[in-house]
Amino acid sequence: MTDHVRWGILGAAKFARQHMGPALHMGRRGRLAALATSSPDKAAPFEELAPGLRVHDSYDALLADPEIDAVYVPLPNHLHVEWALKALEAGKHVLVEKPLAMTAAEFDPVIAKRNETGLLAAEAYMIVHHPQWQKASQLYQEGAIGKLVRVSAAFSYDNRLDGDNIRNRPDTGGGAVPDIGVYIYGATRFVTGEEPEEILSAEVVRENGVDVWTHITARFPSYHYTGIVSMRMAPWQEVVFHGEDGVMKLTAPFNAGVYGEARVLVQSKDLVETAYRFPSDNHYVHQVEAFNASVLDKVHYPCPLEFSRGTQAMIDMVWAKEQAG
Repeated sequence: MTDHVRWGILGAAKFARQHMGPALHMGRRGRLAALATSSPDKAAPFEELAPGLRVHDSYDALLADPEIDAVYVPLPNHLHVEWALKALEAGKHVLVEKPLAMTAAEFDPVIAKRNETGLLAAEAYMIVHHPQWQKASQLYQEGAIGKLVRVSAAFSYDNRLDGDNIRNRPDTGGGAVPDIGVYIYGATRFVTGEEPEEILSAEVVRENGVDVWTHITARFPSYHYTGIVSMRMAPWQEVVFHGEDGVMKLTAPFNAGVYGEARVLVQSKDLVETAYRFPSDNHYVHQVEAFNASVLDKVHYPCPLEFSRGTQAMIDMVWAKEQAG
């Protein structure tokens, strides 16, 4: 590694092909150098994206490649911790697709291995790298909406016809909350800097053992929270921060550019609205560039594992409330 980070990907996942593979290759100070897959057909689109790509027939072979500095792990959820640890043990920096773990406690060995090796390990929580969320955090901290009273968040899509999808399978760590609850819970924590004190209610609908619809209410130190995620509803995403002096709304908070234009709208008490627009930012590229800068320049990474562990701790609280009834 000299002036750029040489990336490898474990597995030819659809998400890696469509989003993170291009981001790894497009991001400044990095390039996609290797892929681990035993399928030539699945490797072909990656080779077209990155001519000269080395294709390994196993994950272990890629981790043994001395010309790879960092590894992206887009495997099914239940495999994330295992391969994050293997990557660190192989001397590679590692970016793991969210959720990194299925419980907060499972973060701890990864954090310990990160500290032991001095390598960068992070969850691929891309939204905090997008300027719309950074602007939302700035506006909130500056008091644009006054004292916060209520946060309302929603994220939904419908994949009921795709029964084999890993999100619909309990054996691969599926469910709406692991897939998209991390966004509506973590985003609120990111903007406000607060942690939930109590999950007041948790209504969960399950199919085949995975949650397909979950609505929660929670008490944070200074505000009330309500959030809903679903894999059985029409696509929708929105987050609203409702304060005493104004309202702040994010219109495409989680799939900016795909779901719609990323905007932060602030409406004052007298109903004057100010719009902040981000029409072209790619949060996957921003995430990769932040990772590369942290590896090469030893600067602070904006989304450390401790933050991601906090989101999983909130998810653990949701499941505990569901069990308690």
